[in-house]
Amino acid sequence: MSSPILEIQNLHKRFGKFEVLKGINLTMQQGDVISLIGSSGSGKTTLLRCVNFLEDYEVGLVAVAGEQIGYVEKNGKRTRLSEKKIARQRAMTGMAFQHFNLFPHMTAIRNVMLGLIKTRGMSKDEARSVAEKWLERVGMLDRRDHFPGQLSGGQQQRVAIARAIAMNPQLMLFDEVTSALDPELVNEVLEVILDLAKDGMTMLLVTHEMQFAHDVSNKVIFMHDGKIGEEGPPKQLFKKPKSDRLATFLKNSKF
Repeated sequence: MSSPILEIQNLHKRFGKFEVLKGINLTMQQGDVISLIGSSGSGKTTLLRCVNFLEDYEVGLVAVAGEQIGYVEKNGKRTRLSEKKIARQRAMTGMAFQHFNLFPHMTAIRNVMLGLIKTRGMSKDEARSVAEKWLERVGMLDRRDHFPGQLSGGQQQRVAIARAIAMNPQLMLFDEVTSALDPELVNEVLEVILDLAKDGMTMLLVTHEMQFAHDVSNKVIFMHDGKIGEEGPPKQLFKKPKSDRLATFLKNSKF
């Protein structure tokens, strides 16, 4: 088997005295689609943010494509990498957030082009070509010259997804990307992600859309109180939960 795209070992994360993550272990191979489900405060978003080092962590290891993220081990001591190296590592993952974080003064295509020019060093023509390809893929090419304020929430989120994927990340992270959308706009974004999964993109998702998690994932992880409470294939996890905690969560989620 090839080396994992993502490997997390014994990950612990604190905010002050409060321990948010209490020893997470997770491995993802290329092409895996894993959904993280669980109640608010269970550590799902914090886990994602540790993967691309938007949050540092006190104990454990996070590695993307075999490279430890954020730190290097020397003589048994852990040393934080330089900000330049951390920035390079962050480019190995793409992340789409609850809120779209588009630059309001830039058109859709300029939002997608920016990282390609600044981080990937592409020429404007090359960046435009890549940006157009991904905007077309998410159904937004005809809105390429619109500013975010001229787009619906679902359209803005699709542009944000195109911007992240255009950077050609090893791994895509999705953090509740539909939670800020009106209900009628949710499906258009979920369809984009489902389409990307069919193409073999490696994805780690935090979602409260249980049916979507069931349909898109080859593995689902139920997080509870900073730990992995249960994990397995979606049919097993959703149809035959082993724990009362998961059974109650699914019942309350109306799955």
